[in-house]
Amino acid sequence: MGENSLIGWTDHTFNPWAGCSRISPGCQDCYADNDWARRWHPDKPLWRRHGQRMVMSDSTWRNPVKWNREAQQANRPAFTFCASMADVFEDHPGVVDARTRLWDLIDATPWLRWQLLTKRPENVARMVPWADRWPDHVLLGTSVENQQYADTRLPVLRSLPVAVRFLSCEPLLGPVELDLDGIGWVIVGGKSGGRPRPFDLEWARSIRDQCAAAGIPVFVKQMGTAWARANGHRGKGISDGQEPALWPEDLRVQQIPPAVPAASVDALL
Repeated sequence: MGENSLIGWTDHTFNPWAGCSRISPGCQDCYADNDWARRWHPDKPLWRRHGQRMVMSDSTWRNPVKWNREAQQANRPAFTFCASMADVFEDHPGVVDARTRLWDLIDATPWLRWQLLTKRPENVARMVPWADRWPDHVLLGTSVENQQYADTRLPVLRSLPVAVRFLSCEPLLGPVELDLDGIGWVIVGGKSGGRPRPFDLEWARSIRDQCAAAGIPVFVKQMGTAWARANGHRGKGISDGQEPALWPEDLRVQQIPPAVPAASVDALL
């Protein structure tokens, strides 16, 4: 994992565009907004409802084609997260054409295990070109930061005909009881960077145990900045609580769902 990504549960990260708008408590102090302002273009307000969206260059769009070729040569499908700097299913006029281009790219890269994650599952059905049957190499996930959004987003996700549905409980803001029927994977973690937010390890343990009882893989991503600071972990590579060796041993669980079998990929070529 993490060949072309700093995210532990994927191999690559692809951003077709950058920019989004806040929609729920998990968006508060957004890392993408903070990173964009600090590292790239502080003068371009991309993280606003009516702000612009920056579609990436053709060279960026060529990366998944290269990754697909490499995965085929290695005979190993590669996980690809889309997108860390946007929500693919945000209803914004500036990305309509780019989103259509994204669907074509996904269809053309069957050796990539696309991981689409959204806080807007209610928009998915009308935005994708796959009505009754999604491609087998596409996973669809929704963010669940607290019980309210577990109760509202999970049923919508479950209604979509996707081969693998997953949840991202990050940043987890409270205890959550999950209805895991139809869910194939769960990611959990505390908030990283910016202004720390509380993360009770018992919340993570509860989700770990719920997944174990349901026979579902779970990936504990990080303990979060608040936990790291409280435990004296500062410095590169540990300040967000992302180093498993420093965690309680029972939370060092980082399971990944199986990649698409080669036979399934061949059928898509």
